[in-house]
Amino acid sequence: MEESTQLAPPQMVQGDPRTLTMLDVNARFLPHEQFRQLVANIKRDGHLTSTPLVWNDRETGRLIVLSGNHRTLAAIEANLSSIWWMQIDEPLPRQRQIALQLSHNAIAGQDDPAILKELYDELESVEWRQYTGLDDKALDLLEKVDVASLGEANLDFASVQLMFLPEELKRAEAAFDAARSTASADQRWVAALAQYEPVLDALETSRAAYTIGNSATALGVILAVFERHLGELAEGWFDAATGEPTRQGGAPLETVFGVREIPVETAAAVRAVIDRLVQDGTVPQDEPWRALDLLAAQGH
Repeated sequence: MEESTQLAPPQMVQGDPRTLTMLDVNARFLPHEQFRQLVANIKRDGHLTSTPLVWNDRETGRLIVLSGNHRTLAAIEANLSSIWWMQIDEPLPRQRQIALQLSHNAIAGQDDPAILKELYDELESVEWRQYTGLDDKALDLLEKVDVASLGEANLDFASVQLMFLPEELKRAEAAFDAARSTASADQRWVAALAQYEPVLDALETSRAAYTIGNSATALGVILAVFERHLGELAEGWFDAATGEPTRQGGAPLETVFGVREIPVETAAAVRAVIDRLVQDGTVPQDEPWRALDLLAAQGH
C-alpha cells in the first residue's frame, strides 16, 4: 500500500444536485422500498439530513459523488433544487477514490438490539416508525415478542407464490416447473410477464398515496380498492345497454350486488321468502336462486 497523505478538510458547498455526477460502479445498493422511503423522508424534511461526499475532478470538470449517491438521487426525485455536500477539491488517485467510497459504505457502527428496540418502541406514531426505515426483520422484533398465547393452530395463513411467465409456451412451462421444484407454496398464481410492470406500478401508486413503505400493506390497499369496485366486474357477463348477458355460464353474486356481504337482517328476510317459495313449489328446491327470476319478472 502506498504511503497515504492527509486530505485537506472538505469544504461545504451548496448547489443543485442535478449538477452532480453519480458513480458508474457503486457497490452499495438500496432496495426499491427503502429508496421510496428515503424519497418520502426527504420530501417531508424539505432537505437532506445527511451530507454526500463529492470530489471535484478538475480534469473533466465533473463533480463526482463518492458517497451518498442514493441520497442525491432521492433529493432529485424529491424535487429539491439545492442541497449541501462536502466537496474535496484536491486531486485524488483512482485508488483513493475507491478506498473512500468503500470505507464510507463499509465502516459503520453497530446497534445494540435492546437499546434499538427500546428507542423504536418509544415511537408512538406509525409514520415516525416508517420514517426510520427499520422493519421487524431488522429489529428482530418477531423473535423477541412473546407469542405463547398464539398457538400454531390459532394462526390461519397460506403461502402464495406469484409468477410472471413469458408468453412462449415452452419457456413458460420450464419456468413454472423450475419454480415448482425449488419453492413450496400452498397456491401458485400465474400471470403474463407483461403484467409485471403494471403490478409494480399499482404497488408504487398505493405506497405513494398512503405513504406506505411495506409491499404487503400496499397490496392490502389495492385489494380494498378492488372490493369497492366489485360491481364493475359485471362487465364480464352483462351488457348494461341491452340488459342481456353476454355469455353463458354462471356469474358471481358479488358482481350482481357489488358487495360480498349483506346485512343479516336483509339476508334473513330474503332467505325466509325463498324458503316459502320452495315449500309451496314455486321455486325448485335445488335451484333456490330462481326466486330472483320471479323478482326480475315483477320488475318488468
